[in-house]
Amino acid sequence: MTTAAAVPGPAGNLLLGSLTDLVNRPLRTYLAARRDHGDVVRFRVGPPGLGVEFYAVFSPEGAQQVLGSEAANFRKENAFYEELRLSLGNGLLTSQDEDYQRQRRLIQPLFTRRRVDGYAEAVAQEAGALGERWRAAPGGVVDAAEEMSRFALRAVARILFGADVEAAVPVVRDNFPALGRYMQERGFAPVRVPRSWPTPSNRRGLAAQRALYEVCDRVVAQRAARGGAGEDAGDLLSLLELARGEDGEQLDRAELREQALVFLLAGHETTATSLAFALHLLALHPHHRKLAREEAESVLAGRVPTAADLDRLPYLTRVLKEAMRLYPAATLIGRRAVAGTVIDGYAIPAGAQVLVAPLVTHRHPDHWEEPERFDPDRFLPEREKARHRYAWFPFGGGPRACIGQHFSMLEAVLTLAVLLRDFELEAVDERVALGQGITLQVTSPMRLRVRPRGAAGAEAGTGPVHSNTPDPTRG
Repeated sequence: MTTAAAVPGPAGNLLLGSLTDLVNRPLRTYLAARRDHGDVVRFRVGPPGLGVEFYAVFSPEGAQQVLGSEAANFRKENAFYEELRLSLGNGLLTSQDEDYQRQRRLIQPLFTRRRVDGYAEAVAQEAGALGERWRAAPGGVVDAAEEMSRFALRAVARILFGADVEAAVPVVRDNFPALGRYMQERGFAPVRVPRSWPTPSNRRGLAAQRALYEVCDRVVAQRAARGGAGEDAGDLLSLLELARGEDGEQLDRAELREQALVFLLAGHETTATSLAFALHLLALHPHHRKLAREEAESVLAGRVPTAADLDRLPYLTRVLKEAMRLYPAATLIGRRAVAGTVIDGYAIPAGAQVLVAPLVTHRHPDHWEEPERFDPDRFLPEREKARHRYAWFPFGGGPRACIGQHFSMLEAVLTLAVLLRDFELEAVDERVALGQGITLQVTSPMRLRVRPRGAAGAEAGTGPVHSNTPDPTRG
C-alpha cells in the first residue's frame, strides 16, 4: 500500500508551496493537479514545517467514500466551516452529531416533494416579474450572473418570509455579499486575527452579520407581536416555527434565525449559479436552445408554470444538469479525516484535511467523454444509470446531501422554461472568467442580449452548434 508520504502532488514554490496558485488560479490548479498527478493529490500551503497539507480527491469512488460510505469518518471541521458557524450560526449546513440529527428530523418534513411543489406559484410569480424587468432592459442586454442572483434571492426570500419579503430583501441583498467575502477571506486565510480586533475587515463583516441577524429576528418578533407566531402563513419561516419533533421539541428563536440564514445562502447562490450558466450555455448553443425552447413552448404554451410541469420538461432538466456538471456551484467540499484511511490506494492520515472537488470530478475523462463539451443528452436516463453515482454530485451526497435539491431543480427548470418561451437569447460575452468563493464565482461580465419572442428579426435558433463553453482554467 502506498504511504501518505508517497501521495503525489505539485512541488509548488519552495517557500509557499501551492499557496499562490490556489489563491490566484484555484480552478486551474485543481484541474491541472488531477491531470498531472492523478486522483489523490497532496497540496502543501506555506513554508516547509510551518505550513499545512491537505489532500484533494478527484475520483467518483473517492468522493463516495468521503461523503457516503465513510461519512462518519469525515467531519465538517476546518477553518472554513468554523467561519460559517461563527457567521451564520449552527444551522443545518454546519451542525454535526446530535445537533444535526435533531435539526434534520425537524426540518426534513418541510422539504418533501409535496411541500416543495407548493412553492412553484411563488417561483412562477418571480419569473414573471423577471420577464417584465428584461423587457425594460436598456439596449436589451442583461448580465446573466447578476440577474440570476437577484432573481434567486427574491424567490427564496419570498418563499422563506412570505408577506415580509419586501422588508427583508434589501437588507439581505446589501449585506450577504459582504458577509460572504468576510467568511471566505477568514476561512482561507493562513493567519486569522481575532474577530474582536477592530480591523476594517472585521468591522465590515460583523456589521453585515448584525444587519442580517436583525432582519431575521425582526420578522420573527413582528409575527409574534401580530399574533401570527405559531400559525401557518404559507411560507417556510412559519413552517419552521410550527415544526415539532415526536417529543414536542421545536426550534427556538436563535435556531429559527440560523436556519433562515442558511436557507438564504444555500438557496439563492447555488440556484443562481446553475441558472446563469444554463442560460449562458444555451445562448452559445443554438441547436440545444431550439430544442429547449420547443419543449418549453409545447408544455407551457401561454400559461403560468406549475409544479406538475417539472416532469414534463425532461430536456430542460437535462440542460440544467449538464450546466451543473460543467459549472457546479459547490466546486469544493471539505472534510477532516478523524481516523486514518485509504482512498484509491493512498493512505490518508488521521486528522488530514480532505477535499472532494465536483468541478474536477465532473470533468474526469475516465467518466465523461469529451468532458469540456456541452451535451445535455449525457443525462438521458439510460446514460445516467450507467455512470458511477458520484461522477455527478452537485448537491453533495451521503447523509449530508443537500436537503433542498428538489426545490433547486423545480425553481431552475420552471424559470428556464418561462425565459426560453418568452425570450430569444444571444451571448454578448462568449467566454467568462471564473473564481472561487464560497460558491463558484463569475468574475467578468456574463452578458446576454434578450429579445422578447415575436420581435422583428428574432433569430430562429437553428444556427450551428457553438462548441465553446466558458473556460474554468481562466479562474
